[in-house]
Amino acid sequence: MPAQLREIQASYGDDISFVVQSSEVRTIKDYEYLDEDVAVLDDVSTCDVLFGVKEVQIDQLIPEKTYFFFSHTMKKQSYNRKLLQAVLEKNIRLIDYEVLKDEFGNRVVAFGRWAGIVGSYNAFWTYGKKTALFDLKRAHECYDLDELGQELIKVQLPPIKIVITGTGRVAKGAVEVLERLQIKQVSIEEFLFRYLEEPVFVMLRTEDYNRRKSDGGYDKTEFYQYPELYESHFQEFTEVAEILIASAYWDPKAPRLFDLKDIANDDFQISVIADISCDVNGSVPTTVKTSTIIDPVFDIDRLTGRAISAFGSQTSISVMAIDNLPCELPVEASREFGENLSKWIIPELFKEISAMLERATIARDGDLTLEFMYLSDFLREDD
Repeated sequence: MPAQLREIQASYGDDISFVVQSSEVRTIKDYEYLDEDVAVLDDVSTCDVLFGVKEVQIDQLIPEKTYFFFSHTMKKQSYNRKLLQAVLEKNIRLIDYEVLKDEFGNRVVAFGRWAGIVGSYNAFWTYGKKTALFDLKRAHECYDLDELGQELIKVQLPPIKIVITGTGRVAKGAVEVLERLQIKQVSIEEFLFRYLEEPVFVMLRTEDYNRRKSDGGYDKTEFYQYPELYESHFQEFTEVAEILIASAYWDPKAPRLFDLKDIANDDFQISVIADISCDVNGSVPTTVKTSTIIDPVFDIDRLTGRAISAFGSQTSISVMAIDNLPCELPVEASREFGENLSKWIIPELFKEISAMLERATIARDGDLTLEFMYLSDFLREDD
């Protein structure tokens, strides 16, 4: 945010200077930065360090620079293979926000809460559209969180059951919306086995729907180290839930929540999925592609498993899989993001050696760093 840059500048004086790249589409306008005496230029090639958010377009990467952004390469996402190849070819130091953690392993820069809030709101927007029970503004049409909360007053729900996977900051953000709606949280036993006369939700940990293949047990350390030893038992939740809000981090070696063929079963009751995790062909098999803020929902035909037009059939499953959800509440998300950068990252730039930045560096000097050498084979694969 403009005021945050001014404050950092005042704190560090001549040791740091900021340039903002001019943009006609950014929510924070150029003049707002200029009003805070922050330079706004089209060409940022004179900068040593460049902070972005989403992946940088390959043709816009400037050689020999340090970049901070969410690269979405650590899970070997094939759609960003060429991006990582270009980073190496251009001798760029790539530091990924997703790996920036404090000494206790806690992430220090993340949009998780805002992704959770917007993704959960979009779940109800989708449900309203699908059922014609109510009609909400889009999240990006709301000025801020307060206006979004006012929209939620319109929500009128039958006694449906909602399942949220995950317990991290994304899931907690999602729960904020359900709490505003005064939807009651219940235990797994109540959720699965009791008929309830009001809408309810359950929040699931990984141990609630994953079991060891050999004996049905669960060990948290083992699961995160060897997820391939486990299988999903999420099916029992699909038989009673109508809305799924997927908020859990997923390792490609871990089991998927369900198989795509399962949605054709008569007892598969889920009709709306908000996949906040948004891993294409990942933990939620119905996420066969991402959606966009402009075109937020697609349907999946239960018999063919193919994507069709949103709300084209009452029997299809409506999927919201926007991969840049915080952009729907840009002012508040940007403010929190800036606060985290100011607190955690800017001071690290002045250290001769920063352990935090070193751990988050994926590439440097035309090669992968030791921590990320496992991506070598991925880089050699063909698309």
